[in-house]
Amino acid sequence: MKTILTGIRSNSVLTLGNYLGALLPMVRLANQHSGEYQVNIFVPDLHSIISDVDGDLQENIVRTIKYYLAAGLKINENVHIYRQSYVPAHSELCWILDCVATMGETSRMIQYKEKSKGQESCNVGIFNYPILMAADILLYDATYIPLGEDQFQHIELTRNLAMRFNHKFGEIFTVPAKTAEQVEFMGVPDGIRIRDLLNPEKKMSKSTVAENSKIMLDDEPEKAAKKIMSATTDSIGKIKFDMWGQPGISNLLQIEALITDVPLQDVISTWAGVTRYGDLKKKVAEGVSTMLEEFQTRLAEISNERVFELFESGEKYANEVAKAKLLEVQKAVQLR
Repeated sequence: MKTILTGIRSNSVLTLGNYLGALLPMVRLANQHSGEYQVNIFVPDLHSIISDVDGDLQENIVRTIKYYLAAGLKINENVHIYRQSYVPAHSELCWILDCVATMGETSRMIQYKEKSKGQESCNVGIFNYPILMAADILLYDATYIPLGEDQFQHIELTRNLAMRFNHKFGEIFTVPAKTAEQVEFMGVPDGIRIRDLLNPEKKMSKSTVAENSKIMLDDEPEKAAKKIMSATTDSIGKIKFDMWGQPGISNLLQIEALITDVPLQDVISTWAGVTRYGDLKKKVAEGVSTMLEEFQTRLAEISNERVFELFESGEKYANEVAKAKLLEVQKAVQLR
């Protein structure tokens, strides 16, 4: 069986943007394909410590898995939940891949440039984490890795490292699908990027200082609704989906489509030509409020014990698979 692999860092509570743009599509993909693929959903806790963590990391890790379950993830024998740091092969393969990668290709990573921009220095983990990400993927022969467009460059790096290693040592690694195939498989050809409510030209981010710019998954539903009602729109006076010309309105249309699970084009058609922005805001605010209330109710019903049961079985599986692949690699480079 081919493998789908995905994960979300556990640095803090997630935003509505994280939920609608990343976590919910992952859950839908897993539920759709877990009968024919191995589905690895891991907590990248080693990645989490390259930057500051809000709150307690252990609590964040458990809460992240609860998010998946509350979002409707169905567990069966092909769905595996595990923590990255509980599978030591990730770290060891990362070092071996470090010896395959070049400084030039790693320093060209856009994420590294953005995270290090304006700083006198940054930790080596920020520079090196795309190599660890490659190890996360290659240990399990993953073909599809659902992620945002800001990570596509890392998939290409992973492909290059796998092909370079295979060329030198034999067919050890499965080369992940090309970016275009990844996008097609995910079923979101245009990508999903929920925008900042106050500055819709930027994506919604948990690190933004302004509270009204973002909706957190632990926000009270009424508070979230008020944030939607105060969202920045424009003075054009006509509802139209145009991410460049009317990003605020387009963002609200996108949110409505995602929380109601209605095709975006159908939502756009429903509001086409309407001039009252307040009606759209009210509809989206009510929808977000209801969604959060139902999500938070499901979240509260999931016990820590349930999460640790999943970790126990998932980490047993992950260690067996990862150790076997690591041994192949160690033999190839004559470490064993």
